Amino acid sequence: MQSKQLLARSVALLMSLSLVAVGCGDDKADDTSGDSDSTATTTTAAEAASDGVLAGMKGTTPLVDLGDDFKNRMKEIDPALVDFNYGAESYDATIIVALAAAEAKTDGAAYAEKINGITRGGEKCTDYKSCLEIITSGGDPDYDGASGPLEFSGNGEPTQASYGILQFGEEKNSEDGTACDKTKECLDDALTKFVKATAPESADVPQVPVTATREGDGELTIGTLLPITGSLAFLGPPEFAGVKLAIKEINENGGYNGKDVEYVEGDSGDADNKVAPTTVATLLSQNVDAIIGAASSSVSLSVIDTIVTAGVVMFSPANTSKKLSTYDDKGLYFRDAPSDILQGQVLADTMIGDGKSKVYILALNDDYGTGLADDLSAGLESGGATVLGKKIYDPKAADYSTEVQDAKDSGADAIALIGFDESSKILTKMAEQGVKLSTVYGVDGNMGNALAENFEAGK
Repeated sequence: MQSKQLLARSVALLMSLSLVAVGCGDDKADDTSGDSDSTATTTTAAEAASDGVLAGMKGTTPLVDLGDDFKNRMKEIDPALVDFNYGAESYDATIIVALAAAEAKTDGAAYAEKINGITRGGEKCTDYKSCLEIITSGGDPDYDGASGPLEFSGNGEPTQASYGILQFGEEKNSEDGTACDKTKECLDDALTKFVKATAPESADVPQVPVTATREGDGELTIGTLLPITGSLAFLGPPEFAGVKLAIKEINENGGYNGKDVEYVEGDSGDADNKVAPTTVATLLSQNVDAIIGAASSSVSLSVIDTIVTAGVVMFSPANTSKKLSTYDDKGLYFRDAPSDILQGQVLADTMIGDGKSKVYILALNDDYGTGLADDLSAGLESGGATVLGKKIYDPKAADYSTEVQDAKDSGADAIALIGFDESSKILTKMAEQGVKLSTVYGVDGNMGNALAENFEAGK
């Protein structure tokens, strides 16, 4: 279990709630000066946060039970890493690209035809060296990577995936028996259970033909379109480390076509700062053969046409929007993060398994949020639960009092929160308005280090 990572998450969430509740940092949008009970409610929120209100809060995230060996290899690339989310997926995307190019004997667009087959139907292998040996001997590799068995469908996305079910634990007293002082050493880890998910049979579609004709030059160059800036910048370090680790290991084992794989780094930004189009233009000008990214589905959708029209493979380690499953991508778009159709079902199963039957959904207004909200609704309803309401909110809103009040008044026995770094404000508002966070279920965005980033920025 990634105990240090999970502990950091629970502490980050606790501290972000306390911090915002007392009016520190940058979260002035939650000012309640117009409320005659503002002092009482903010004090109550801070007290509630420090009294273990997080205990029982659950969430789901695409998460692999990574072994120490892989994490240690990642930390050799970036010793500062504390979170490994999507690092394995970034690593696997890079390995798969190199193996496909080796099997196709070209770094031109035609190698994309080999990508899906690298992940299924052949002789099992788990690293670049052993898979390359199978290819060299004329065999068919079936790469099971650091992020799982993958088993890509014909549209270039996994039909199998691993999810973590996170649950924040109760506080405990320090070893000498004194009262808990709310430090890291005085909190239980966030508990994690790993579950396997399989896409429905209908998702395993035939091979999408590659229609691009870009020629290769015999040298494999991989670019990145991953977040250095923007709301998902917290995902950048493990994703960049995963790509760099893969390239290092590829080059240590013969590279591609007897030459080292080259690397060009680029920032994806987010949907608001619109960095991605400029980055893509730069990457294409440097003749990259594959672009690993973006992390955000919305960002990917904003640049995918430019990339595939140039005949370049786009391979995301983190996109989950269902829109990308059927996008007209010329056979050049791939992802090894699972579609939201899987996460929606996993989250629904988790809530129903906990006996929840009346759910209210709060989701941010972007391709990720709205798509996952729809998949969650379908999963809940097919499992016999009722969706009492669904609010699609503006992630840049100044205040979330109305959204939280509507969720509280709905009569729901559980609230699903689908968001990113704005989630700390929503959770704080919930605490202020008396919502028990043990009834809240989150997803990867708001259960991850976005909250830690909010806390660090506000100190």
